[in-house]
Amino acid sequence: MKILVVGGGGREHALVWKIAQSPLVKKVYCAPGNPGTAGLAENLPIRADEVGKLLEFAWNEGIDLTVVGPEQPLSLGIVDTFENHDLKIFGPHQQAALIEGSKAFSKDLMRKYNVPTAAYGVFSDIGEAEAFIDRTGLPIVIKADGLAAGKGVIIAQTRQEAVDTVTDMLSGNAFGSAGSRVVIEEFLTGEEASFLAITDGKNIIPLASAQDHKAIFDGDQGPNTGGMGAYSPAPVVTREIHEIAMRDVLRPTVDGMAAEGRPYRGVLYAGLMVKDGKVKTLEFNARFGDPECQPLLMRMKSDIVPLLLAAASGDISGMDIEWHDRAAVCVVMAAEGYPGEYRKGDAISGLADAAKLDDVYVFHAGTAQDGGRCVTNGGRVLGVTAMDDTVEQAIARAYQAASVISWPGVQFRTDIGRKAIGR
Repeated sequence: MKILVVGGGGREHALVWKIAQSPLVKKVYCAPGNPGTAGLAENLPIRADEVGKLLEFAWNEGIDLTVVGPEQPLSLGIVDTFENHDLKIFGPHQQAALIEGSKAFSKDLMRKYNVPTAAYGVFSDIGEAEAFIDRTGLPIVIKADGLAAGKGVIIAQTRQEAVDTVTDMLSGNAFGSAGSRVVIEEFLTGEEASFLAITDGKNIIPLASAQDHKAIFDGDQGPNTGGMGAYSPAPVVTREIHEIAMRDVLRPTVDGMAAEGRPYRGVLYAGLMVKDGKVKTLEFNARFGDPECQPLLMRMKSDIVPLLLAAASGDISGMDIEWHDRAAVCVVMAAEGYPGEYRKGDAISGLADAAKLDDVYVFHAGTAQDGGRCVTNGGRVLGVTAMDDTVEQAIARAYQAASVISWPGVQFRTDIGRKAIGR
């Protein structure tokens, strides 16, 4: 088979890495890819949002399966476009990808189909939003309705901060058109978990549990990012919590999407808040999480390609996923200043030394090739991922690898996975 992976970040590097291991696969292409994928696949000079060019390549090259990494091409309707040309593609259709593309749609769907979630309101008027803030109390969560690269969520601690955030979003200053409507929610407490599943629109196969770390600094302090690290399995997802998530979150959502005439096919990612044996849904994503994808695929023992192909064909019944019993941890190394303004072009040292360590893989997220040097080219630069018998040992192995990689101003959290050890 010839497979095309769309995207150029850490998640896509992990997908290319896993797909390339399949005995079914002859050649992998990645568009646009990065210096990490270049060693495993042929990178293409096509951006992930250039749907027409991607279609032309897949058609001319006879691509057997396209796997979409990021949310943007899904929201642009890449799946619909490819299927209209009889090309197999893994991911939800445009109308189904709205579950991530619009926070308001997602919240309304949860309310309609009794999926547990936080109380909320949807606003495009600042005065009405202020009134809701006053009724709900602080702290309060404010989300841009549209796609904001995982960063369109602000937890406001004061009334002034909440009003300023709403004003900034609705005026288009903060997130452009993504913030032309805002969702305001009650603040939930507890421990977050990432619950991912592959579905064909009817059948659901859950992936192993994982936990992301959104805040930039240790102790979940500072502004939200696209994710500063992740680990799997997540002990907060006990067998009971797993059953609740499948019964009360995944099943009614998949059935609800089908009832709405938007059958959902692909990866469905539910961000959960777990507290006192109860689960509430924070949000849905229409693709693999980044960085959750990295430790999950490292732990996946099964060949991923038959599963992706079956989901793209619309029937995963009778399939299952086998997992390594070991734990995996991903530590994201980021550029100085991220998630705000950050510098690009700094030379990265130590990649070859990290690659020599056993059970360690360094996934590239925001890198570029500059002559013979690998340089920083994004906010989140690398996902240093390691596997070992226990979470504690995997954490130590990941940080051992991270310690040999450096560039000017590198930053990373030092507490990824600590909650797992606490449990």
